[in-house]
Amino acid sequence: MTKKKTSLDTLYKAFIYVMLITLAVTIIVPVGWVFMASVKQNSEFYGNPWALPATLYWQNFVDAWNAASMGSYMLNSVIVTAISLALLLVVALPAAYCLSRFRFRGGKFLNTCFMAGLFINVNYIVVPIFLMLRDWDSWINYFFRQTFFLNNLFVLAVVYASTALPFTIYLLTGYFATLPHDFEEAAYIDGAGYGRTMVRIIFPMAQPSIITIILFNFLSFWNEYIISMTLMSSAAGLKTLPVGLLNLMQAQQSKAEFGIMYAGLVLVMLPTLILYICVQKKLTQGMTVGGLKG
Repeated sequence: MTKKKTSLDTLYKAFIYVMLITLAVTIIVPVGWVFMASVKQNSEFYGNPWALPATLYWQNFVDAWNAASMGSYMLNSVIVTAISLALLLVVALPAAYCLSRFRFRGGKFLNTCFMAGLFINVNYIVVPIFLMLRDWDSWINYFFRQTFFLNNLFVLAVVYASTALPFTIYLLTGYFATLPHDFEEAAYIDGAGYGRTMVRIIFPMAQPSIITIILFNFLSFWNEYIISMTLMSSAAGLKTLPVGLLNLMQAQQSKAEFGIMYAGLVLVMLPTLILYICVQKKLTQGMTVGGLKG
């Protein structure tokens, strides 16, 4: 019986390893191919697609950055993502702390409202959001002869942060609820207020969870396309990186300049890969601890 169980365990582990290796290959090979294609010259794309580049043609990145305005699009994405994350953390961290650590009238109702937001796909409501902002702009234009809500990076960041609140508060509330109350009580005895206790005690203890939501939302904001395309449709110089990348792909396909197109893809992927590598350990810790204790 013991030998049979050991044999089954060995087969199960072998199956898991095979599946993990297969999954890794299906992810690594396409990503590696894009990096390889980004340093090829156009003439090399008409031969063997798996052939290594004859030389590292870095001019593709220069052309994508300057001629295709990818540098300007990346700056817009950096601004929008940074503002979105800042707004999201300023609102979500105190809200999750209050919902998880205190009992007050209306708390369950607020928590239910946030949980209901998890079932709303923002892509389905982007048209009502656009119509609402357009009407507000029409009202402002009627009185002040100018617009504000459409084609505005700050408003786009506000929309991003608002749509990410339900998931962020859900994740943080579950993690905050697992933290012991002893440290808070000790801080209260020492004379610390609620705000100071939250910032000095709770937030450092919840660092893995906070890093997790920062990474998840960074990926979401950085790669978002539909909302940005809809709300920034009339401002060519304010487009974010995914929108600019699509325009680049459409333009380069007609010119058959594939190297520049893949260089643009690398520019989009590189920041997310670097961020993930830097916070991978904290991300795994935040997900596993929250899952075990939640």
